[in-house]
Amino acid sequence: MANSTTVTEFLLMNFAERWQLRLLHSMLFLLIYLVTLLGNLLIVTVTTFDPKLNMPMYFFLRNLSVLDMCYVTVTVPNACVNSLTGNSAISVAGCATQVFLVIYFFYVELVFLTIMARDRYVAICQPLHYPVVMNYQCCIQMTLASLLSGLVYAGVHTGQTFQLTFCQSNVIHQFFCDVPSLLRLSCSDTSSNFLLILFSAIVVAGGCFIFITMSYIHIFSTVLKFPIREQGKVFSTCVPHILVVSVFLSSVLSVYLKPSVNSETIQDMILPVFYTIVPPFLNPIIYSLRNTQVKEAVNKVMLRNFHRQMTG
Repeated sequence: MANSTTVTEFLLMNFAERWQLRLLHSMLFLLIYLVTLLGNLLIVTVTTFDPKLNMPMYFFLRNLSVLDMCYVTVTVPNACVNSLTGNSAISVAGCATQVFLVIYFFYVELVFLTIMARDRYVAICQPLHYPVVMNYQCCIQMTLASLLSGLVYAGVHTGQTFQLTFCQSNVIHQFFCDVPSLLRLSCSDTSSNFLLILFSAIVVAGGCFIFITMSYIHIFSTVLKFPIREQGKVFSTCVPHILVVSVFLSSVLSVYLKPSVNSETIQDMILPVFYTIVPPFLNPIIYSLRNTQVKEAVNKVMLRNFHRQMTG
């Protein structure tokens, strides 16, 4: 990757200057991080070892949980260490790696959420065709296509960003390296970068959002024909999905489509939390722990571990 930057390292920002506030933020981020890891690891465990959960829906839940653990690990631990130590320096190579991973996991997360919407659509609207349409081979192919296309997507955005020259400042007004903050530091022409972001927002984010919306329109029109009791069960799982996708996309679009002007408000640092930390934290609760079969599997695992401790 060509890099003509005159900057040898970048400085990330903290949420506060006072050490006591930095400690508080670090403890809060660390708590969210540990709860996120525990929740997603629990989902991975029960969907892997419980034979009753050997279905396409839980296959994608397991993939989403693994992805979320990786996604949240890219930003939160480093932000906590920076706040506690006061050393917020990050090398250009480290910054490029973080940019690549954040974009990669964001893209794959969005595609996984889209696939899960399709899975729900087929299960509810075309139940007789579900075993054929969502067969194991198809699930593997969609997963591999998401992971491999994400490499290309993240590589293009990262390469386009780090071809720029950075000479205005090396202070990134964010708790992790992201493209919008880097564009504001560049003294090169960033119009092509903004066009790339705009194109990606329209094609990738817009396409996925339209697909998810259309899927749920068909789902809701079908569910309205169900008995009232069944309607409640479907709505309780579908509506949170829509809310998380909406927050996920609206927050990232508000950050990436904002004009590249110098801005140093606390809002600029808070908005990325809604697409880097909140979704991995909420996904286990919304997609898994509200599900009756998953809750039964989790209780079974808990009881088994409790029995081992008592007999051990």
